[in-house]
Amino acid sequence: MNLPAPAFAAPSATERVAPSAFTLAERAYAEIKQLIFDFQLLPGDRFSESDLAQRVQVSRTPLRQALQRLQREGFLQVFPKSGWRVSPLDFEAFDQLYDLRVLLECHAVARLCEMEERPTLKALAHDWLVPEAERLQAALPVDRLDETFHHALVQATGNQEMVRVHADITERIRIIRRLDFTQRRRVDATYDEHARILRAITRRRSDEAQRLLRAHIEQSKLEVRHITLDMLYQARQRAQAAP
Repeated sequence: MNLPAPAFAAPSATERVAPSAFTLAERAYAEIKQLIFDFQLLPGDRFSESDLAQRVQVSRTPLRQALQRLQREGFLQVFPKSGWRVSPLDFEAFDQLYDLRVLLECHAVARLCEMEERPTLKALAHDWLVPEAERLQAALPVDRLDETFHHALVQATGNQEMVRVHADITERIRIIRRLDFTQRRRVDATYDEHARILRAITRRRSDEAQRLLRAHIEQSKLEVRHITLDMLYQARQRAQAAP
């Protein structure tokens, strides 16, 4: 979702020297979430606030704000008197989220095939209908570009409730979905599959576009499950081997 960066006023000298608790909480939130995404905090791992405060270098108040936010988002669980735990990966829940995502995006594609004005398609073609030599290869930009593609399909419907629900699904599956772009063959497959979907939509072939989209999302779901389990196994092996 390549939105323009919001304009912020330059921080005062006081703000630069003494960041607010909100700023520290935001930083702690981002760092802890990245530790979870990188499997440095493994699903099922337990930890105390004091241990994590030292690890991310913040005091208890902003740390607790960050942990509570991650708990609300489903990444963490808290147990009275026994600390925090990284939520186990729930593949059944992920499957349900992927099913809902398919419904939303297929509806969006059907609407796009019927629309008279479709400026979204031109913007997406600029990113995805490109020669192989011009394709991005690094996982992070391709990951973001992929999210932009699927978000744009839903955004084009003009249904803001659909957009809101789709954005929530995207956030909740990001922990595993991003792994789909850690392999070159999957990056190439994403470019090829997006191109075929766009061509079908451009030609107003609704049934074909929806079939291609379903297959694309289903294959991605299968790939990330395999990669996630493999990465978890490797991460646990490293943790057990560490002194």
